[in-house]
Amino acid sequence: MAIILFTAVMGVILGTLHLQEKNQQESALFRELSFAKQRIQLRFANNLDTLVTINREITASEDQARLKKIAYEQADDLVINNHEIVKIIWVNNQNQGQWSVPPSNTKSDWISKTQNDQSANDALASTIELSRVTSRAAFSQFVNLNLPSDDPLAKERKIVFWQVVPNIVSGDITGYLAALYTTQGILDVVPAELKAHYRFTLVTDNERVLAISSDQDTPKRAFSNQTSLDIGVLSPNLTLRIDTYPPPTNLTFRMLIGVVLGLCAFVIWSLWSVLKQMQVRQEAEASLRTETSFRNAMENSTPVGIRAHDMQKRITYVNRAFCEMTGWSAKELVGLTPPFPFWPDSRRDELVEKMNRALNSETGSKAGIEGAILRRDGTLIQTRTFIAPLINEKGKQTGWVTSLIDISEPKKIREELAASQERFVTVLEGLDAAVSVVDLENDKLLFANRFYKENFGDDSKGHFKLAGSTNNLETLHDVAEDLQDSPPGIPTSFLYQESESEEIQLDDGSNKWFEVRRRFIPWVDGHLAQLLIATDITIRKEADDLARQQEERMQFTSRLTTMGEMASSLAHELNQPLAAISNYCMGVAKRLDGNIDPELNKEILPALEKASDQAHRAGTIIQRIRGFVKRSEPQRKSSSIAEIINDAVGLVEIEAHRHRLSITSDLADNLPEVNVDPVLILQVLVNLLKNALDSVREAYPLSSRWSAPPVSISADLDTNTFPAMLRIRVTDSGGGIAESVLNRMFEPFFSTKTDGMGMGLNICRSIIESHHGRLWASNVMDSERTKLAGCTFTILLPLESSDSKENG
Repeated sequence: MAIILFTAVMGVILGTLHLQEKNQQESALFRELSFAKQRIQLRFANNLDTLVTINREITASEDQARLKKIAYEQADDLVINNHEIVKIIWVNNQNQGQWSVPPSNTKSDWISKTQNDQSANDALASTIELSRVTSRAAFSQFVNLNLPSDDPLAKERKIVFWQVVPNIVSGDITGYLAALYTTQGILDVVPAELKAHYRFTLVTDNERVLAISSDQDTPKRAFSNQTSLDIGVLSPNLTLRIDTYPPPTNLTFRMLIGVVLGLCAFVIWSLWSVLKQMQVRQEAEASLRTETSFRNAMENSTPVGIRAHDMQKRITYVNRAFCEMTGWSAKELVGLTPPFPFWPDSRRDELVEKMNRALNSETGSKAGIEGAILRRDGTLIQTRTFIAPLINEKGKQTGWVTSLIDISEPKKIREELAASQERFVTVLEGLDAAVSVVDLENDKLLFANRFYKENFGDDSKGHFKLAGSTNNLETLHDVAEDLQDSPPGIPTSFLYQESESEEIQLDDGSNKWFEVRRRFIPWVDGHLAQLLIATDITIRKEADDLARQQEERMQFTSRLTTMGEMASSLAHELNQPLAAISNYCMGVAKRLDGNIDPELNKEILPALEKASDQAHRAGTIIQRIRGFVKRSEPQRKSSSIAEIINDAVGLVEIEAHRHRLSITSDLADNLPEVNVDPVLILQVLVNLLKNALDSVREAYPLSSRWSAPPVSISADLDTNTFPAMLRIRVTDSGGGIAESVLNRMFEPFFSTKTDGMGMGLNICRSIIESHHGRLWASNVMDSERTKLAGCTFTILLPLESSDSKENG
């Protein structure tokens, strides 16, 4: 019975040992499988973080060239250091590839060589669309590539899939970063020592083998286990299987004896091990108590409020700082669920939404969430909350831990600083003056307001244009060098000394004038800078020039008025001597008639008669001049337009002959008389004839004026209008009038002559319009209509005045 009992006990012991061995192998298998799973999932998480970091680098700065280089280097390092990734490409938001790592002629040319572009590109396009819709990282389905059997990469890269990470900036997707994975490369993440003892296999839901670490067959008694791989939120279902090669169990009698002896030794060792475990446990408990006391002391000393939540968002723990922050005790807070009583009533919905969004995030809240806490006494505190998942010793999440810091005072200070900065910038941006600050050491523009940027751009060239001459710029740099050689610190007496205002005209062709004030100031970094304020005074300068021109024109008008009075007096004084000369000549002719030799009479009498005629003609000319310069109130009367034209030709003909030019008149027969002021109409015609002579004189030099066509003045009836009107035209053969001048020639003070006042044609049009007529100018083209051949001024006068019509 003892032997049977011993045998039975040994059998039980051996069976128990065998079962325990099996359990240990299964436990070891599960542990190694969990370790491999953790390695693979950690690798995918790290790869995702790296891809997100690359995306962040792409959008972090305005220096695109430097960013592309940094992003490209990071992507290249990721491909080199991760065997499972064979290619990374950057795609813009129009699904166009921008760059790829590695270059297409080295590591990734096997795709195009094997004509798998279509399947790979289709999988990439569908994954990009899924990422765009969800705004999250996404994985494609597995793509089976048709690789040649003799290709050394056929086994390693037979099955691939894409991971696409969107680049989101301010809620908009600006591009995608796509990484191409190989299923065989995923198994390379598992350490080689594990793959030497176990066979790892990647399979899908339908038992499709994606990758296998070894082609060696396993025995029937091998242990197996499998687990699902979670490589991402939008990833395909993936299972990791592990198989082992256990040695065959062959127990012998000697093993039984060894087992018995070993059992005895094991009993003794077990007693000793239990003792050691008890000692270790006591030490661990002591360490735990010390750690707990230290943690409590640290939590009670920190001003950061800490609270813990379970998976139902119920508060399970609060520290003393949080209780002091809210005014509620820990007993009152533990067990509460959202919305909490320390949240303001007006913001409860907002805070609930923020909390739900943060708790649902897998990575927690790294940047923090701004919120508010309403103390029990009614005081409102601005806070920033950080949330992290609470993981137990089994790796399972049991809740969340949140930490709160009071940001009321820093936020108030930031808001006041921001408001002050905004007011300051608003004032400077609203100025109608250019404000700029330049560093005198490197000529760098440190600040410029809106007016400066609109007129001079974003560099310091405009500042130095406004600073004055080259000598001034050299002086500025000399001052900066002297201050660098002097002892540390900028002399206070040298700063804030404003220079006298200086008027500067830009030499860039804009002819703008600025009133400039300058002073030296210390910049925020301690360097010497120059502040410049430039006010645009172009309009003021133009107004000053216009006022000066008006003054000169008024002086010229005053001289003309004086000359007119002198001409009127002179005409009055010369009229009587000329009449006397004419009378004396006629008297002498009558006395000599019949009293001298007939032959002599034929020579003397015609001469005396001609002298009398010339004196009479001179008197007539003087009378015309006197009537022209004498200005009285407008007096309309029925006048012959032919006489007015002849008087005008007589007044201007002397000046025409002096310049070797001529005037012709062409008057229609039986022209009716018109009711006009003959003096005013005469003034208009004289002005137009003189302008026509000036135009011909400028077009023809003195030596060739004998061939110049005469200035013509004509008068007829224009029957194209109803009722018919009297038409007067003055035509010259000069160079014509430019189109830009033709549109402005009747404006006040506009003249193309250097000594002209610009009032002649304006007054002429006013006179004609006061007679209810019209005056305009038109160019005359040559026979080939290729160039201007002169100009014609046309006057239309009504045959009956408005007054006569009303009386009729």
